[in-house]
Amino acid sequence: MKSLWIALAFLFIAAPMASAQLSPNGVKTLAPEGAIKPTGTWNLGTRAGDFVFIAGMRGIDPATNNLVAGDEARVKQAFVNMELIAKSEGASLRDAVRLVVYVTDMYRFRPIVNKVQADLWGQGPYPPRTIIEVDRLNQDDIVEVEGTFYAPVKK
Repeated sequence: MKSLWIALAFLFIAAPMASAQLSPNGVKTLAPEGAIKPTGTWNLGTRAGDFVFIAGMRGIDPATNNLVAGDEARVKQAFVNMELIAKSEGASLRDAVRLVVYVTDMYRFRPIVNKVQADLWGQGPYPPRTIIEVDRLNQDDIVEVEGTFYAPVKK
């Protein structure tokens, strides 16, 4: 019976800590509840000190793991996916210190990215952003957005 209690204690205490993997220097791997699931050898993001680095997010619905239909909806979903990871570490969109946006057609998708950012950030201020046209994205998607956020560690 004692070994059963030890096993249960491990499941409820140690198991949640195992999902937040740390490097030897304390870089924390992020995989918050409700986020998309990585499909390869990458993680959604990391925390290094007071900064959160978020991998390229696309317009994937986390509930279905499928691309969202519609250009504007897909661009917005990419930002929402990034925001969810930032929020999991105590940052908001206003805490973004740098964004990089990849689009497959600058003339077609840059205005949509600008509109979505205006909708999400309001009147600003807006974070520094680089937008790059690329030949192709995974699953022939139209957009991918990555971000760096400032989120001081709570002491």
